[in-house]
Amino acid sequence: MARCGHFDEITICDAGLPIPANAERIDMALSPGVPDLLSCIDAILSELQLQSVTLAQEIIDINPQVHQQILERIAQEQKLCGRHINIIYISHDAFKLQSHNSRAIVRSGECSPYANVIFSCGVPF
Repeated sequence: MARCGHFDEITICDAGLPIPANAERIDMALSPGVPDLLSCIDAILSELQLQSVTLAQEIIDINPQVHQQILERIAQEQKLCGRHINIIYISHDAFKLQSHNSRAIVRSGECSPYANVIFSCGVPF
């Protein structure tokens, strides 16, 4: 996280997202569900500022509970930083391709569908 600059991207993903061999992988998965995606999101949000968030559009219908919990965290983060954080929805296939550009990919133990986010880093000023 310390090496991230403005507009650098960090992907936080479920246990099943394909991760390219050349990507900086931070593998947190201990067992199915541990840690869950939201725990990883919370830890990362404590360390960086957000410019925008990218989600696969499929999460809206297929995993609405996790989707809502992500939106709640983004709303909370907007209040803390005092500015709007863009939320972008793209297809899951496009999400997988975009994740290849991330500075790092954090793999959680999450085992629910489409439970993946890409955070674009902002600046605290």
